[in-house]
Amino acid sequence: MDASSVITSVVAGGALAAVYWMSPEAAGKGLKATGDIAIDAIPRMLPGFLLAGLALGVVPRDLVVSWMGQESGFRGIVLATVLGSAMPGVTGVQFPIIVAMAKLGVGAGPLMAYLSAWALLGINRLIVWEIPFLGSRLALLRFAVSLFFPLVAGWLCGWAWEAMGNDFKERG
Repeated sequence: MDASSVITSVVAGGALAAVYWMSPEAAGKGLKATGDIAIDAIPRMLPGFLLAGLALGVVPRDLVVSWMGQESGFRGIVLATVLGSAMPGVTGVQFPIIVAMAKLGVGAGPLMAYLSAWALLGINRLIVWEIPFLGSRLALLRFAVSLFFPLVAGWLCGWAWEAMGNDFKERG
């Protein structure tokens, strides 16, 4: 368990204790709601865990490092941007995939480019939601204006990561 998980657990436990102290009935309702959320969320997250696990078991680390490792330069950032914009999926699916990418040796810049492209350029979201609701002109304008952000974010993150002397090998 990492530090952020410990901190989150302590805060959640403290919140539960405080709510229970004020109203055991409210704490019970909160715990029931927690169970309902987990029952709803877990099936949505399992595909991400499955894809991440399969990637770790099947994809050769050397191939990933050569294409999107820390030393891959702008080519890795562009590839990660394309992959991130093409990947459909909710947060619970994407973050296990991002963790697997880090463990496979994807560099900080490409990881940031992937995450930024997924958040800003999702082609699936553009086609299914934005064009029908906003119209093609506004949706495509927003998409075009957003195109350079993942590239810049990836480049800046990769540069800053190297300047700080960090390396993702510590995670793998």
